[in-house]
Amino acid sequence: MSPHPGPAWDQTLPELMEQARAKRNATTGTRITYSPKVFIPLTMLCRDKCGYCTFAQPPARLDAPYLTPEQVLKIARQGAAAGCHEALFTLGERPEERYPVAAEWLAEHGYASTVDYLVAMAQLVVTETGLLPHANAGALYAPELDALRAVSPSQGMMLESLRADLDAHRGSPDKEPERRLATLEAAGELHIPFTTGILVGFGEDRADRIEALEAIAASHARWGHVQEVIVQNFLPKAGTGMHQAPPCPPDTYLEAIALARLILPAEIHLQAPPNLSDDFGVLLDAGIDDWGGVSPVTADHVNPERPWPDRDRLRSVTEEAGFELAPRLTIYPEYATAPQTWVHPDLHFAVMDRSDAEGLGRDDPGAVHPQTVGEVRNVGDGAEVILVGRRSTQWYVGLDADPPHLIPGPARATGRVAEVLDAVRRGDVPDEDQITTLFSARGREVAAVAQLADELRQEVIGDTVTWVSNRNINYTNVCTFKCQFCGFSKGPKSLNLRGTPYLLTLDDIAQRAVEAREMGATEVCLQGGIHPDFDGDYYIDVARAVKDAVPDMHVHGFTALEVTEGAKRLDEPLATYLQRLVDVGLATLPGTAAEILDDEVRAILCSDKVNTQEWLDAHRTAHSVGLHSNVTIMFGSIEHPRSWAKHLVRTRDLQAETGGFTEFVPLPFVHMASPIYLRKRARRGPTWREVVLMHAVGRIAYHGFIPNIQASWVKLGVPGVRQLLQAGVNDLGGTLIDENISRAAGASHGQGMDEAGFRAVVEPLGRRLEQRTTLYGTAPQPA
Repeated sequence: MSPHPGPAWDQTLPELMEQARAKRNATTGTRITYSPKVFIPLTMLCRDKCGYCTFAQPPARLDAPYLTPEQVLKIARQGAAAGCHEALFTLGERPEERYPVAAEWLAEHGYASTVDYLVAMAQLVVTETGLLPHANAGALYAPELDALRAVSPSQGMMLESLRADLDAHRGSPDKEPERRLATLEAAGELHIPFTTGILVGFGEDRADRIEALEAIAASHARWGHVQEVIVQNFLPKAGTGMHQAPPCPPDTYLEAIALARLILPAEIHLQAPPNLSDDFGVLLDAGIDDWGGVSPVTADHVNPERPWPDRDRLRSVTEEAGFELAPRLTIYPEYATAPQTWVHPDLHFAVMDRSDAEGLGRDDPGAVHPQTVGEVRNVGDGAEVILVGRRSTQWYVGLDADPPHLIPGPARATGRVAEVLDAVRRGDVPDEDQITTLFSARGREVAAVAQLADELRQEVIGDTVTWVSNRNINYTNVCTFKCQFCGFSKGPKSLNLRGTPYLLTLDDIAQRAVEAREMGATEVCLQGGIHPDFDGDYYIDVARAVKDAVPDMHVHGFTALEVTEGAKRLDEPLATYLQRLVDVGLATLPGTAAEILDDEVRAILCSDKVNTQEWLDAHRTAHSVGLHSNVTIMFGSIEHPRSWAKHLVRTRDLQAETGGFTEFVPLPFVHMASPIYLRKRARRGPTWREVVLMHAVGRIAYHGFIPNIQASWVKLGVPGVRQLLQAGVNDLGGTLIDENISRAAGASHGQGMDEAGFRAVVEPLGRRLEQRTTLYGTAPQPA
């Protein structure tokens, strides 16, 4: 007998739904997720005889027992082209044990079982399309689950009910409660992110539903593996044994959803299929936080009579209820961001390549396809990467294409994001937690964050947009350090990888400074690799060479790594060394080499580089000897928003102490030829939403501390920068003649920008362009 419900659930439906909403809101806030998927019905044969199922068919009604690999790939490629992230494999359970034709087909094609064939097809899809398989193969044994774990990041099986005497399950050996529970437990032992759920209104009662939900909660308490629970309503279907049974009553369904939310641990996501309810918006009132898989390409083959809502409809219903919609992967962020525990090593990159910084699905429109570096061409001091294979139709950093249009856009914020924005408007300085919250903004919240950032920009700077005329002098691309993200530096074995190693002479550097002056530059930016032959005096000689050639040229040069290394090689205090650089003409220090000021991230990105404290100390010391500098951040590779917030807070604290930072410069990770991406250990740069938020949240976090926020046209292009100028940005940086570092990593934007180009960015926005000096003074006008 099923246990009777305890007094905790003896409440009215409105009371249960109110409590369920409160629990959901406290955990997932304003975010509702869904998985853009393609549905692959690998076989519609099944040995079970469930009384409600139209998916399972006898062999006589099918052209073939199984989809062929070619058919599987055709469906998967359609999904990839439509911007899906998930390939949902659904299939009957062990048909080869009921139908000889199934066993014969498998044997002819070299497969021992349906699950064996499923493993092969899931591997084919992830390899050829990058879509992430989700295997919904029913009640499996541990070895089968383990085999699928290597090719499918998540798996699923509906528990449905633990009631053993249901007419609906008569003649269905795989629906025995003990078999289902054993599969659920085995998945937990194997650390498989797992989807399960209950079916409501097909002969079970309230106590049965509570029993099943409590069993799921208990299994999750042991293993932590239940990522989501589906609460699905029974609908009778023609041609089934239960075609005359009544559909699940709406109130019964809503109560089941609310009970699920209240019984299950808060971290388990709760899903209800939107296509099985005519008014699916009401499901949000019962406590769900996920719509499940929704396909723009294929039908719901389990419920073919119920079409999916299109994504625009899904978004509008979600927003009308006060929430923001976000795409996810087959696995939820809690699992995607802990791959060592929850993802098979063979799938780490497949998951990462479709992830954003929070572990959700990349949300830029378009399709993500594999692509590789096919050729490297020398371009001046650097290299140009030629990409081959299927090109992405989805925007990414460095692509010579317009990003999605987010700003300006409809702005609305509620919940935690709104609370932070209101606090900032009251004059509060946001802390690490609040900054992290702003980075979580989705949908209309992004525009609301950008709107506040633009208000603060107007308050501090007004309508002026500045730029500096400068030239990059990358004096060498040879480096003894091994930064995993750098596509510019060359090591001893890189002759055939990323262009030719070089080292400019002092005369070369001086000549480039003269040429820069002739082109109207007021600044030269000196950066390069840490050459094994350099001693600390090399940097002093470089600065002196520039100043001797062009005495009034502003020398902006040498990262915290370079000056720290220079002082170390001379065995002298950093303050003494920096003063010597000042004495020969160094005027400001760039903020590069910061990457992410979070040592857990730096241990992977640049383990042999200066650590967080050393970077901060270098700039603290530079400020103490009169050198101003800027703050940079490189984002979009392996780190997460908490690391971004730490970076902003740590540099803001130093600014409060010294006042030496002039600007904040976000530098999005360019992935195409970055070694860490080519080794399949990083994401493919930030999404456009993340780019917008980095600039806007930077303006908000540094308000009252750092007045200038700069956008990198080299990495983001003109259309992108135009949006960012409406999200808190007031500076366009430099003309960057001979910029090679971004191009060496695969960026396709051109080198060099002139005043007319900047003016074309600014004037359509009604803003005023002004040339500045490095320290934000008014630049001298040519005679």
